[in-house]
Amino acid sequence: MPSAFDENGYAIIDAVLDEEQCEAVADRVSAAAIVRAGSRNLLHDAWCAELALYLKSCAAIAEHFPATAVAAQCTLFDKSPARNWLVALHRDLSIPVREHIAHPDCTGWSEKEGVLFVQPPLSLLASLVAVRVHLDECGPGAGPLRVVPGSHRHGRLSKSEARHQQQTKGEFECFVKRGDVFLMRPLLLHASSKATAPSRRRVLHFLFGPAELPHALRWHNAI
Repeated sequence: MPSAFDENGYAIIDAVLDEEQCEAVADRVSAAAIVRAGSRNLLHDAWCAELALYLKSCAAIAEHFPATAVAAQCTLFDKSPARNWLVALHRDLSIPVREHIAHPDCTGWSEKEGVLFVQPPLSLLASLVAVRVHLDECGPGAGPLRVVPGSHRHGRLSKSEARHQQQTKGEFECFVKRGDVFLMRPLLLHASSKATAPSRRRVLHFLFGPAELPHALRWHNAI
């Protein structure tokens, strides 16, 4: 029987990090963010790689992907009164890879922060899990993520089809506490508004997926 995560495409796992762990990670993030605010490449840092392994060892997280899965990316989102933004409804369709592969199923090539990204086959995207570690409480005024339940199960969607999913299924606002983890399928339709309260919302967004990729693709980095 499919789990709620399989059906909805998201789940909240309480208290994955305690207060002391949150403080320690936040200190590391602050040091890294001085140079690379919003970086997609934090997984290269030893502290971030260690956190990825810790997350994978958490049974409540690990049950949602194979034991052979690897962490392939970590992105910092640091929303605050000084750095505030909104994100329109979208899905995450690109992954970081090591080199260009000429194959019709590999499209949308781009480069970000010196790393090559590609849109791989839908079957691979459907197998990925994003693990979002919240270092601050995220309530209604903090610009929380909004997701469209079940929208990850509908293949490729045009803009009009995505809007129809949003209108018919509604949205779930992801209110989470400090130290909680929000799990989601990258194919889940999601968006966020600007923060309206003078608070900070730091999130480490890890991407987990299969160690072996199709069509001779290779992860840019894998832990």
